[in-house]
Amino acid sequence: MKLTLTDITPNQPIPDRFAFGAPAPASEGHIRLSDNRNPGVQWSSLPEGTRSLVLICVDPDVPGKPDDVNKEGREVPAELERVPFYHWVMVDIPPDVREIREAACSDGITARGKRNPPGPSGARQGLNGYTDWFAGDADMSGKYFGYDGPCPPWNDARVHHYHFKLFATDLARCPVEGEFTGPEVEAAIASHVLGEAEVVGTYTLNPRLR
Repeated sequence: MKLTLTDITPNQPIPDRFAFGAPAPASEGHIRLSDNRNPGVQWSSLPEGTRSLVLICVDPDVPGKPDDVNKEGREVPAELERVPFYHWVMVDIPPDVREIREAACSDGITARGKRNPPGPSGARQGLNGYTDWFAGDADMSGKYFGYDGPCPPWNDARVHHYHFKLFATDLARCPVEGEFTGPEVEAAIASHVLGEAEVVGTYTLNPRLR
């Protein structure tokens, strides 16, 4: 299997247009809302017997404790415990589909989340990590389906890594329902993966690391 992403070179910085948050001018603070476009995704050489595809984007570098996150005069230590944050979860992509075009599933930020994000015919998209991140926020709380891009803490001492993973499965339909999440999908397909491919991009909002 081969996986390529629009303008994302493996192990290199992700362009700001694919991010949820980008650096703000110094006079305006630390973060501005960005274009939040999904990158274009293309694949080839699927294994024989592939019945559906699963696409996941996950950042495993999110601070496990929020104590120092986005706090003036403080920095999130690089050695702090980290947890995964899912940015995109899509199942039931038909095997005859070969690409998802840039901005086809996300183009801009939707406050309170996209409820029915567009995607390939027959595919379903699950909740991403902003559902929990914005819980309790009066302006932004909601259920975030589909793709929403990077927005790591602006004061994090660790560069974040975004793993775009494509799985070829022997499942005609992924056995998850309703408001499913990345971990639920990973568990559901664990014994049904025929092949996989991955591209990793990096992103940081810490001016010291850009």
